[in-house]
Amino acid sequence: MDDKTQPTDAQTLKQFIRELARKNRVAQKNKDPLSRDICAKFVALPAYASAKTVMWYVDAGSEVRTRHTLPDALTHGKRVVVPWCVVETNELELFLLEDMSELVEGAYKILEPKEELRNLPAKKVQPEELDLVMVPGTAFDLRGGRMGQGKGYYDRLLARARPDAPLVAIGFDCQIFEEIPVAAHDVFMDQVLTEVRTITGKGRGAA
Repeated sequence: MDDKTQPTDAQTLKQFIRELARKNRVAQKNKDPLSRDICAKFVALPAYASAKTVMWYVDAGSEVRTRHTLPDALTHGKRVVVPWCVVETNELELFLLEDMSELVEGAYKILEPKEELRNLPAKKVQPEELDLVMVPGTAFDLRGGRMGQGKGYYDRLLARARPDAPLVAIGFDCQIFEEIPVAAHDVFMDQVLTEVRTITGKGRGAA
């Protein structure tokens, strides 16, 4: 990024970075193999080995693709949880995924749980049950700062996760910036994984 072209006020800068990160992500080549590598790094984490209940996200658009790795994750002997968006409330709910056939294309063309399964008591999971959380994002920085789509879905969800459940973002390296503007409600990641590096973030203890 050319510093001379950067806006100076935080809100305009945030939008500038969000748009640039999206362009970078769309232009990223070899998304499938790089996504597999990034997901493999996630699965290799010690926190993954010790976790019993793990939240994955289901990729959409140009995000790091998890759908290739999710079928294998279902064989790891863990509870695999995926979020889905309740359009009416702009909230994320959590679903216990046991087979890929339980997913269909839903809001925003994202694979989501079939409607008839969503409210089954055995399929509902609370954020407090998560031992490890995979977090998507549009842009990240070297402190573990995260920028999402701007709707706050994940901020509200992550606020309910247990303090001892690591928040691990995954993204392509083209989504990493030195520093992005953050607001008081923004949550810092414990780690950010890309195809070429692992960034240790401030985590939720950050001021």
